Amino acid sequence: MNSAKSTEAALRGLGVCCALANAVLHSLLTPDHLEEKLYIGVLFAVGSAATLFVAVCLAVSRWVTVAWLTGALVSLGMIAGFLLSRTVGLPHGYYEESWELPYGPLALIAEGLFVVAFLGWLSGRRTPASS
Repeated sequence: MNSAKSTEAALRGLGVCCALANAVLHSLLTPDHLEEKLYIGVLFAVGSAATLFVAVCLAVSRWVTVAWLTGALVSLGMIAGFLLSRTVGLPHGYYEESWELPYGPLALIAEGLFVVAFLGWLSGRRTPASS
């Protein structure tokens, strides 16, 4: 296995772990958020399903580009939602005062690492012009 393939496999492995962690963390929080504010709970459920899809696609090497892009967009959206919900609040009066320890920081770490892995994967891709 050459260096480029090893790096891609390591980044994909990191992406799978981060996406799975995100799916599990958000799935655990979905029931409480469904009770608190329905649309937030739905967003948690959709985010969990999306990150599970990303993890499976990266693990089996299917639709890899779609998986990376989806995972990066969902992760960035989750980070933005987390930060906005604790600063200016979200629509319909949704505002969180706590970080929901340990889930909030763990999810932020998983989301941030996924984005870093995505950027690593993106920078390692060869374009037809550079081959």
